[in-house]
Amino acid sequence: MKKEDFIALGLDEATAEKAAKASAEELKGFIPKTRFDEVNEAKNKLEKDIKARDEQLERLKQSTGDVEALKKQIEDLQKQNAADKANYEAQMTQLKIDNAVNAALTAAKAKNNTAVKALLADFLAKAELDGDSVKGLDAEIKKLTESEDTKFLFNLDTKPSKPNFRGFVPGEHKEGAPGGGEKPKTLAEAIQMRYQADFQQ
Repeated sequence: MKKEDFIALGLDEATAEKAAKASAEELKGFIPKTRFDEVNEAKNKLEKDIKARDEQLERLKQSTGDVEALKKQIEDLQKQNAADKANYEAQMTQLKIDNAVNAALTAAKAKNNTAVKALLADFLAKAELDGDSVKGLDAEIKKLTESEDTKFLFNLDTKPSKPNFRGFVPGEHKEGAPGGGEKPKTLAEAIQMRYQADFQQ
């Protein structure tokens, strides 16, 4: 959702802007629905084409009066067709794995999905789908988020410690300082008071 959409829901502008940024960040790892529809439609069409070709080839093979050369050609086409189908199925499986990995890394707040996937290369080479997710992927990502060597690759919810600055505050009264708590009027007076206090200690 865009900032305008959140404002229309009743959020103030600052909160709407934060919500819009969070929404955009969350959607980075997702494939647009239009692209999904294209891939899904291509898959369905290819499956129908393959089935139709198989049926046609089978009918040709069983037709009477065919020469041996034609039968051999048909068998070769069937083998090629089976190989093409297996290759397409492997590509679709890989696409599903890639989508699941990107979604999981986005949910884990990875700063750079490509960099994290490089660390997961050995695991992903043997990855298996479990529905819409990859078996064991959450555990592998958890290891990376907890390891000192790799947790910097994720935007983890850590609260920064408050800085502990120490030093001289101009005009601050210090025991034994000249002026008895008087505030300096200029920077030069503040520096002079500080040096005088140091010399008296």
